[in-house]
Amino acid sequence: MRKPVAIVVMLVFLAAWIWAAGTLGSNMTGLPRWVQLVFFIVAGLGWVLPLRPLLKWMNANQPPEED
Repeated sequence: MRKPVAIVVMLVFLAAWIWAAGTLGSNMTGLPRWVQLVFFIVAGLGWVLPLRPLLKWMNANQPPEED
């Protein structure tokens, strides 16, 4: 049951992350290029860190259930 729950949480989180990055990125057109570059690198790679604990939990070995 861990994987379906984790997949739903990941999809919701990624949708929110993409929306936030796109919204903030579209408002950065007046800033210098290097600031935009740093922002988009962080936005493009930064989603991994918040999801890391969820991925570890999802793939954790759990003891087999007894009958």
